[in-house]
Amino acid sequence: MSQRLWPLCLALLLGSAPLRADEPLTIPAFTAYLEPDSESVELSMKDGITHWTDPSVKVLWFGSLNPGELRCGVRLRGRPALPSKFRLTIGGIAKEATVSAGSQGGTVDFGVYEIKAPGYCSFTLESLNKASEPAGTLEALVLDGPAVKGAHFNLEEHRNAASVHLFYPVPDDVTVEAFYCEITAVEDPVWTYYMACGWHRGYFGMQVNSPTERRIIFSVWDSGDEGIDRSKVANEDKVTLVSKGEGVYSGDFGNEGTGGHSHLKFGWRTGERQRFVVTAKPVDTTHTIFSGYYLHPDTKRWILISSWKAPKDGGYLKGLYSFSENFGGANGHLRRKALFGNQWIRTPNGSWKELTSAKFSCDSTGKESRLDRFMGVESGQFFLSHGGFVAGFTKYGELFTRPSNGSVPPLLELPPLPSPQAKPHRQ
Repeated sequence: MSQRLWPLCLALLLGSAPLRADEPLTIPAFTAYLEPDSESVELSMKDGITHWTDPSVKVLWFGSLNPGELRCGVRLRGRPALPSKFRLTIGGIAKEATVSAGSQGGTVDFGVYEIKAPGYCSFTLESLNKASEPAGTLEALVLDGPAVKGAHFNLEEHRNAASVHLFYPVPDDVTVEAFYCEITAVEDPVWTYYMACGWHRGYFGMQVNSPTERRIIFSVWDSGDEGIDRSKVANEDKVTLVSKGEGVYSGDFGNEGTGGHSHLKFGWRTGERQRFVVTAKPVDTTHTIFSGYYLHPDTKRWILISSWKAPKDGGYLKGLYSFSENFGGANGHLRRKALFGNQWIRTPNGSWKELTSAKFSCDSTGKESRLDRFMGVESGQFFLSHGGFVAGFTKYGELFTRPSNGSVPPLLELPPLPSPQAKPHRQ
C-alpha cells in the first residue's frame, strides 16, 4: 500500500474531514486508467502520464461527487514543444481546451460542469493532437467547486478493484473431509481470479490470464511463515506433489506465502456453471494430502488437477471461503461479477451438509479506497461483484443466506489417488 499523498487526502478518504467547497481537489495522473490499455503510454507515481502520443488512447478517472457546480482542469508539467488540444467529457458533456506551444505548464481549464446527481462519475480525457504528436506530461486532474465537498476518489497507486470474499460458517464440531462449490462467471475481464474452494492451506478456482488463455488453478501453502521466496523454506516445511492430472503444470509459487502451484490451461466458458471440490486425507498426525478435482464441462467427468502432501497438518479442511480477485491493476475500473452456489461439505463418515450462509469481507483496498464492492443473493446463489465504479457497497461482515436446494453434489467416480507412500511426481 503506497503512502498518502497529503494529509487532506487521508481525511477525505476516511470521511473524517469533508473537503470544503472552496478547496480544490487534486487527483494524481497515476490513479487514472488508460483505455485501451497501452504499452507505449507510461503511467507512474513519480512522473504521472508521459509519452502520450497515441490519440486513440483515452485517460479515465472515476470518483464519487455530490450535486453542484464543478470546475475542472488538467495540470501539465514543463513546456510543450507543440500546441496540445484536449477534450474532457463528464456525464456526457464534452468541453475542449488548448495549450500553446512553449507555455509553462500550469492548469488547462475546461470550465464549469454541472453534477446533477450524487454518486460515481467518469472523467474522460482525450488528446486531439495528431498521431505521434505528444500531448505533454500529465500530472493531475484538478477539481473545484461545491460538487467536491465530501468527494471520494482512490488516491492510491494500487489501482486494482478491491478483493472480495465469502466466508462460510461451519460449526466447530463438524469435521470437513470435502468442500464442494460451483461458480458461474457473469463478467470476466482479463486478470480475474474467481476462487471457489479456499481453506486454511490453499485455494482452487478459475482464472482469466489473457484474452486467449484461461486456467483452472489449484495451490497449497507450505508450512512456516516465509511470505516471498520459497528457496528459503526448509524442506520439512514444503508441500510435495503426490499426483497431478493429464496436461497439468506444477511448480512453485511465492510472494503471497509460498507453496506448490498447479494449473490446467482450459477455456472455461462465461455463463456456464463450473464445479470444484477439494478433499483432505490425513496421512498421519502431521501430514495431510489435499486434492483438487474439477468436473470437466465437456466430458462431464471429474478430473484431478493435483494432490499435495502438506506437512505440519494432519487434519481436515478448515476456514472455508471463496473470493474474487483482480490480480492486475491496469483494468481495475472494469466490473467483475460471479455467482457462487450449491456449497456442500462432506464429513469423514460420508454425510453431507449444505452451506447456505456466507459472510462478506474485502481487503484493505475495499475498506478505504474502493467502495464499489458487493455481495448478495441472486438466482438462489451468492454473488460477488467488484470494480466498475457503480453506486453503493456491501457492509463489511454482513451475513447473507441463500435458499437451500437440497441436492447433494454428484461426486461419484473421483479419480483414485496413488498411495501416500508412493514416490511423488517430480515438479
